Amino acid sequence: MTLAIGDKLPSITVKLMTPVGPEDINFADYVAEGISVLFCVPAAFSTTCHNNHLPGFIGNIDKFASLGVNRVACLSVNDHFVMSAWAEQTGAMGKIDMIADGNAELAVAMKSQLDASGGGMGTRFTRCAYIVKDGIVVRAFQEENLGVAAQTGADSLLAAMEEFNAE
Repeated sequence: MTLAIGDKLPSITVKLMTPVGPEDINFADYVAEGISVLFCVPAAFSTTCHNNHLPGFIGNIDKFASLGVNRVACLSVNDHFVMSAWAEQTGAMGKIDMIADGNAELAVAMKSQLDASGGGMGTRFTRCAYIVKDGIVVRAFQEENLGVAAQTGADSLLAAMEEFNAE
């Protein structure tokens, strides 16, 4: 279960990675104005997240902007050190907003959590994505199969943005 169309994003403090270090932000305030594309990943540096999910958003950041997207954010239940290193290694810093939800509070509040304790990883984000306008979910996506980023990848979200803009 994830957030549904019409749901408001929760007010939770998370860490936004910046070139000068992590910054505490209120997530509801962060998405309060404009259009946000959010994609949630189970783990930074994991195979699907690192090779298939994040790169598509980095490579298409200009296309998202041309469709009226104000911010693209990657959310993960990792600490801010890991998210910062991931942003630096992939070239995401300054393009994609990398958001660390170290205690999984945002994942749980967004009803987007995954119990990965069987693999020793505790509570994580499920692989999902949202288009948010002025703090309200207008499109929601969740992967049906593990290890893929088809429904929640950049191509799917670009097509959804084009459809949203045509309405």
